[in-house]
Order: sequence, then C-alpha cells, then structure tokens
Amino acid sequence: MPANNNDRIERVAVVAAAQNGAIGKDGWMPWHLPEDLKRFKALTLGKPMIMGRVTFEAIGKPLPKRTTIVVTRDSEWTFDHENVRVCHDIESAIALADQIAAMDNVNEVIIAGGAQIYKLAMPYTTRYELTEVHADIDGDAFLDPLPAEKWQETARATVNNPDGPDYSFVTLNRIRVTG
Repeated sequence: MPANNNDRIERVAVVAAAQNGAIGKDGWMPWHLPEDLKRFKALTLGKPMIMGRVTFEAIGKPLPKRTTIVVTRDSEWTFDHENVRVCHDIESAIALADQIAAMDNVNEVIIAGGAQIYKLAMPYTTRYELTEVHADIDGDAFLDPLPAEKWQETARATVNNPDGPDYSFVTLNRIRVTG
C-alpha cells in the first residue's frame, strides 16, 4: 500500500475512555494502566501524531521517534524542537501529518487527544484504537460517543486488572458506505 497516496493513509485515534466517556481529569488520565501506555507507544512509534496544546503540555516534552503536530488557537504559541510542528486548525494539522507520513513512508497518522482534538478530527478518523476502561470514572474531559452505525468493532482483548479497573483493547473501523 503506497503511503504517498493520502487516500491510503489511515487516521487512527488512540484513546482510553471510561464507560461514562471520561478520558481526563485535571489535565491527565484519571487512571494508571501501564499496559495501556505500552500499547500507546507501540501504536504511535514512528508515526506523526496530532494533539492539542494542553495534551502536549501535560506530557511535558516531545515523545521520542514521533513527529508531534500541536494544534492550538494561540497564534503566539511556539515550541522549538525538530520533531514538533504547530498548526492552528485541524485541517492544516491533518494535511501536514499526511505529508509527514508520506515522507516517512508510513500509512498511519495518529490522533492523540485531547477531547477537543478527537471531536475535531472525527470526520477524518478512519480507525479507533480504544482502551475501554470498565468503570465509571470521575473526569472533566470526555470522549463523544461514537455512533454505532458508523463504526464496526473488528478486534477486542479484555484484560483482568488486579490493580484497578478491568479494561479492553478495542479496534473500531469506520464503516465505509459504498454505492
């Protein structure tokens, strides 16, 4: 599959969400799931990532071996690092990520949050790599529900977690309308 054809580039949202849709609390994840963090790294390594400024600042640094495209409305905001780019709207971030993916010969662009970025990127997203946290969690940032008629579950692995809530790794692909 040639990566230089933008129609072939998958745009993959990688997110963990509680049953009630919570994805964040006070600027960070409201749980500690080491296996989810390992999965995030495995899914994102070597791929351009789009994230909001607040999410980027919560992480505190550019993640290694990934180009991060930070979306912010603040026209004055900059970050001086060779693997960080700044865009001021989701459309230019998607276009830039697609270009970087093609140059790097990868066929995926990662949508890495937070809540506003997932919402803005929804029309462009072709797949969700979702960690479903099997609990209602107190949060202040929420993932919009994914309309069941537009997404098909294609993989699921459930983890029984002795140290906290159980969770499942779920892959959802956008249902493509033909004809």
